[in-house]
Formats: sequence, C-alpha cells, structure tokens
Amino acid sequence: MARIKRGVTKHRRHKKIMKAAKGFQGASGRNYKWAKESVMHAWSYAYRHRRERKGEFRSLWIVRIGAACRAAGLSYSQFIHGLKLAEIELDRKILADMAVRDPDGFAKLVETAKEQLAAAAA
Repeated sequence: MARIKRGVTKHRRHKKIMKAAKGFQGASGRNYKWAKESVMHAWSYAYRHRRERKGEFRSLWIVRIGAACRAAGLSYSQFIHGLKLAEIELDRKILADMAVRDPDGFAKLVETAKEQLAAAAA
C-alpha cells in the first residue's frame, strides 16, 4: 500500500485559515494555532450577529415610527392599533421609511389611524 503524506492537505488548510485571519492583530494574524481559534470565534460571532441584526433593525424601525407618531400627537401602540382597525397592512420597515422620506404620506396614515381610533371609541 502506498504511503500517504499530508503535506499538501495541511498546507492548504493552514493557508485557508491564515487567509481568513488576514488583518487580525498580533499572533491571531500570524500564528496558525491562534489564527484558527480567532477565525472560529469570528465565524461564530458572524453567524450569531446575522440573526441578531434582524431584531436590531426591527427595533430601529419601531423607534423611528414612534418618534414620528409622537410628533403627530399619537403613541406608537395607538398608531399600530389604528392601522389594524383601518385594515392597512404596511410592515414596520415601510412605515419607518415613510416616516423619514415621506412625512406628508406618513401624516395621512396617522390621521387615518386617529379617525379609526375615534370611531372605535364611539
């Protein structure tokens, strides 16, 4: 049976890790042992934060919508409830974009929500 030497395989594996660790400081960017650990942590953080980013953006949209609603004299929760009563189905991303880029259109939505809340209370 032929003898199998692993030099090429090892070199490729090390090269892949060192390429991924490019730009890391100190031994993390130069030493394979430390680079491997740093890259594994970096990849796990990247995986986790890709999922956390969804919630962070939703929070940002809610803050923007809430600020625009308070400027118009309505709380965020009342605004969302009014939109549901009016059967307006816009997601928070679109509402936040409207609040920033189209204040007049957003003001109309706020008025619609206020009307629906008044009608529901009466």
